[in-house]
Amino acid sequence: MSIFSQGSIRKIVGGENSIEQIVDLAKSFNAKNIVVVTDAGVFATGLVNKPVQLLQDAGFNVSVIKDVPPEPSVEQVNHIYDQAKNVKCDLLVGIGGGSSMDTTKLVSLMLTNSVSLKDMVKGTKPTLKGVPTLMVPTTAGTGSEATPNAIVLVPEENLKVGIVTDLMIADCVILDPVMTKGLPPQITANTGIDALCHLMECYISKKHNPLSDTFALSGIKMVAESIRECYNNGSNLEARSKMLTAACFGGICIASSSTVAIHALSYPLGGRYHLPHGLANAILMPLVMDANKYSCLDRYYEMAKAMGIDVAGKSKETVAELFVKELYALNADLNIKCNLKDKGVTLDVIDELVEGASKVTRLLGNNPKDFSKAEMAEIYRKLIEANQ
Repeated sequence: MSIFSQGSIRKIVGGENSIEQIVDLAKSFNAKNIVVVTDAGVFATGLVNKPVQLLQDAGFNVSVIKDVPPEPSVEQVNHIYDQAKNVKCDLLVGIGGGSSMDTTKLVSLMLTNSVSLKDMVKGTKPTLKGVPTLMVPTTAGTGSEATPNAIVLVPEENLKVGIVTDLMIADCVILDPVMTKGLPPQITANTGIDALCHLMECYISKKHNPLSDTFALSGIKMVAESIRECYNNGSNLEARSKMLTAACFGGICIASSSTVAIHALSYPLGGRYHLPHGLANAILMPLVMDANKYSCLDRYYEMAKAMGIDVAGKSKETVAELFVKELYALNADLNIKCNLKDKGVTLDVIDELVEGASKVTRLLGNNPKDFSKAEMAEIYRKLIEANQ
């Protein structure tokens, strides 16, 4: 077995109305000045109001930065940093989806290190722990609240780049299903499949280990039990709680294992054509998992059991095929689709997509199968033809 490591969140609080624990968590840092980082959409829903009011009523000085954009670029993250550095904050609270939480983590490091974000993108590692962070996810998908990763767009390269350091693992996390109750069905679906991708990819990754395996199989089971219910009945807080937990488990898996080819092939779709991260992963998921299946049949067998597929008396090859069929069925049930032609993604840009994906060696190197450029091109061809 290869050496593995696992950075850890100091404290996770979960359950209905667990957001009310935010004051006690903030006090544990002896914080006085708190900066809440979120996006305009989450702010408009009013989800930020309760935690901000609770903190203010407890005597904290609270500032809110509410303009994190979707899929933020280096320049846009720098803009958020410029706002945050004007407040001598003791604690950063990220409330939202992956973009808000990733931005919070990056700003945290930038506030304590002299390394610029541009240098981090190029591979320079920060050395100091950032300002303490508390994450409150409002989607059950990215798992950013538990990962040592942050994704940032580099427009000049039409690519998203992952910055990875254990210094970015959040100090505290609140998993309150009430914070996801109003999530629209399609965002529930796209982000939920993103969580499933994290769990499955980490399980089949060359870096998989006993810790990631345990969280991955448990998370896959929770997704199978709850994602359709969350999509069809978003007010079901028990199902919402399962999805939040599964998404967090996916983030924990990433902290010791790695995502693989689904994410690698999705990066050019997000970087150049601005497909939302969860949607890009979701439409690629069954195709990439199909292409990988014969490279790790034992692992597909275990994932199929976790998904509730009847494996009794069936060969591992048959079970792997049934597992992939279930992934296609899941996407169909969740109405996951994208008109790629409208986004400018047509057959004549396949070479460009392959070139972009080929640069994501950090993830492709952990895929159980070594994809050739021709094999990646075939996946993109099938993807484009299926989503016109």
